[in-house]
Formats: sequence, C-alpha cells, structure tokens
Amino acid sequence: MNKTQTIEEFYKTKLNWVPDNIKKDIGHFNVFRLDDFVGSQAKPIPYSRKDYFKISLIIGRNKIHYADKVVEIQKQALFFANPQIPYNWEEIDKQQSGFFCVFTDGFFHQFGNLKNYEVFQPNGNPVFELTDDQTKKVSDIYERMFEEIGTNYAHKYDLLRNLVFEILHQAMKMRPAKNAGTQLLNASHRVSVLFLELLERQFPIEDTRQRLRMRSAVDFANQLSIHVNSLNRALKESTQKTTTEIITERILQEAKMLLRHTTWNISEIAYTLGFGEVTHFNNFFKKKLDMNPTQFRNV
Repeated sequence: MNKTQTIEEFYKTKLNWVPDNIKKDIGHFNVFRLDDFVGSQAKPIPYSRKDYFKISLIIGRNKIHYADKVVEIQKQALFFANPQIPYNWEEIDKQQSGFFCVFTDGFFHQFGNLKNYEVFQPNGNPVFELTDDQTKKVSDIYERMFEEIGTNYAHKYDLLRNLVFEILHQAMKMRPAKNAGTQLLNASHRVSVLFLELLERQFPIEDTRQRLRMRSAVDFANQLSIHVNSLNRALKESTQKTTTEIITERILQEAKMLLRHTTWNISEIAYTLGFGEVTHFNNFFKKKLDMNPTQFRNV
C-alpha cells in the first residue's frame, strides 16, 4: 500500500504546483472538473490514504476500490472519501466526466464534525448511485462552487462550506437514517465517537515496524477512563455491535487491505496487527473468512 498522500502531494502530482494558501490549521478548499484528470494522459490514482477529504461526482462506469471493498459504478455516482480509509478507482469506460472538491479537516473547524456523518465513517457506505435528475442537481452545485471560488467576496468560503453541506445532505437524504429516534449527541453517541476516533488513530499501518497496541475492550475503556461495561453498553446502543466485534472487524479490514495491497509477508502483517504468533493470525483470519491469509491473497 502506498504511503498516505498529503494535500501538497496531490497538487504536485496532478498539477505540478502547490497553492500558496494551503494552511491545514485554518483549512483549505478547492474544486476541479474531473474531465481534466482523465483520459490517456491521466496519471493513475494510487491506492492509498489521503490526508484530506474528497467528494467526487463520477460520471462514467468505474470500479472504486475502497478499504477492502470493490464497488462498481454503472453510470454515475457520488463518492465520499475521508483520510481514514485508502481508496482508488479504475475506469471501465473511456468516456469519463464529473467534478470533485478537496478540503482539509481544518476547513470545517468550528463548523461541524464531519465524522458524525455516516458517509465519512470507516464503516459507512461512501458511494451513492445517482439518477439523471440527481446528477443534474449535484452538477449544478459544483458549478456554483466554481462560480463562487472565483469571486473576491470576503465570505466566499462560508458559501462554499454551505455548498459542500448541500451535496452531503443530498446524499444522506437518499438513504433512511439507521437510528432516526436516537438523538445525535446523546451520551452513548459521544462515547462511541471517542472510541472510534481512538480506534482509527492506530491506523494506517504503513510500515512493518508499526504495531497495534490497543486490541481489547479493556484497553480502550482504560484509555477513555470509563468502565468496560459502560463502553460495551454505549456501543451496543449506538451501533448494535459489541466493542469486541467492532475491533475485530477493523483489524480484519486492515488485514485484508494489507494482504491485497502490500508485498509484506504474513508474519510481518501478523506482527503489525498485534498478533504474538503468526498461527494466531492465521486462525483468526480463517475463523472469520473460512480461508487462511495466503489463500485470500491468491484469490
């Protein structure tokens, strides 16, 4: 797997220049036409994490490789990428079009927590297939972004934030809320958000010398200064899963990504994921997927 791509590296790779106004602490935003980045001269997108958010309107048949999943876009879709999960996509058809915007975490500082939205959560679904009417609506929003970013209006970035939220909510309304009756900021949700942030902080695994240190419910409860039973109750209420299930799913997801997108041997992967013996990793993997890591890698 490639190293995490920074916003500066994105500009250097795609445009051969870096804007003077990139300041991650106060945030950065820009919008592009996808047409300028596709075709025979386009550079392939590496399968990697990026240290910025990206929302793409992709018009054309594609395969999106996201975490350990592959999603095929038949016609057109919105794709929400976040800094926690590696991704890339490959063109199926030569005819490609669309838009995308990129922004750093600081761009929304004090304007809301993007991690509260399912599309930007590690276990969320980031791909939304669109109808022709929905594609037209989203395209119009991107055109408004282009119009706004070229002005000298002192508060244009406030308007651009609103347009990003407009795209976000257009997508969210396409799917019913999982827990419509649960208040977003109740105690269980707050504990769940803190737990998930702590879990994700251990990733990405980008070097064979890295090693997961927190692997059990007790580890996380101690770090959060709450009783393990309280952590389990909070997660069960807000996610319908136990703490152990969530940790196991995340470790398994990372294992599958490392097996598919690195050349590390099985022992190295087992070590980075915190397994004391490679046999423990093999047993863990086979129990979950009914095949061992080597078989999975060769599929």
